[in-house]
Amino acid sequence: MEGEEGSQQTQLVLADKLFLLRQPDVQDIDKVRYKEDVFTHVKDNDMVPLYETLIADSVLDLDRTLLDSMRAKIQDELTKLDEKIADAEENLGESEVREAHLAKSLFFIRIGDKEKALEHLKLTETKTVAVGQKMDLVFYTLQLGFFDMDFDLISKSIDKAKNLFEEGGDWERKNRLKVYEGLYCMSTRNFKKAAKLFLDSISTFTTYELFPYDTFIFYTVLTSIISLDRVSLKQKVVDAPEILTVIGKIPYLSEFLNSLYDCQYKSFFSAFAGLTEQIKLDRYLHPHFRYYMREVRTVVYSQFLESYKSVTIEAMAKAFGVTVDFIDLELSRFIAAGKLHCKIDKVAGVLETNRPDAKNALYQATIKQGDFLLNRIQKLSRVIDL
Repeated sequence: MEGEEGSQQTQLVLADKLFLLRQPDVQDIDKVRYKEDVFTHVKDNDMVPLYETLIADSVLDLDRTLLDSMRAKIQDELTKLDEKIADAEENLGESEVREAHLAKSLFFIRIGDKEKALEHLKLTETKTVAVGQKMDLVFYTLQLGFFDMDFDLISKSIDKAKNLFEEGGDWERKNRLKVYEGLYCMSTRNFKKAAKLFLDSISTFTTYELFPYDTFIFYTVLTSIISLDRVSLKQKVVDAPEILTVIGKIPYLSEFLNSLYDCQYKSFFSAFAGLTEQIKLDRYLHPHFRYYMREVRTVVYSQFLESYKSVTIEAMAKAFGVTVDFIDLELSRFIAAGKLHCKIDKVAGVLETNRPDAKNALYQATIKQGDFLLNRIQKLSRVIDL
């Protein structure tokens, strides 16, 4: 079930198409193609559980003959798999028994029966001795989690994999796990940790079953831009040979990254607009679309304002290729939210930066945390007194 090198796991390809099929921003002509692809995949892999769900959601139409046919084929295949397991247990060794159980687990993954797949993966684990093979079972479980974004399953599986590595395990699987964890972090809005994990995996990437290398670079650049300081961004991303070889293949991404670093703000906004659709229609980034857009604008506005003690709103608007009213409205929101440290002089039409003093900020944070600790101690003492 795991994709061959260079190819994405077919169930995750299906998950992406199901996501796009449900998005209002996707054109109807594209939805027709996605619907055909989904139906073909469901039919070819006898995915009865998913087919029934899609029928209930009015995504696909009921074909009773097809449904009965798929159920019959599933039953026939299960009979054969059970016979192989029985034969292996009676006549063959432990390795063959494990392989027979694994085959049944992969069959349930193929037909989209998550509960039975998880049940049989656990059963297969009881027949497994080697740490590497146990890790492979965890990767199958993680793929099931990413199919329907089951973050609880993903989180527990990542923890399990880390515990397995304490028993041993090779570097190739450990590097693969970094990408899985990075994807989990990105999907749960922990962009800083995702960027670190992705950057650590650039030169060792082999996780093609999750997504192609181009997509991996796309995620790496997007998470790094809002997570790294300017110096780190230059060293680890802008000048990274692995990124340079791929970034030009991804529309707008090179301009997005380099115009930010080169302070070409008008070009940056143009590339930013071009990337919007890609981010919005990405299954993992979609839930965080608005948040990511705000974070990127915070980064670029902060970078611009760091160069000035004061600057006219008109000059900033001209640098970004937008209107004065747009910049005024944007900055007002970010200042009110505490994202930018500056104030607007509407009369003079000037922006004045007021960078926070590091020592004062540390002092305020210490006072705040001290008050919180005292409140907790007081509550605890009342409980003890009772």
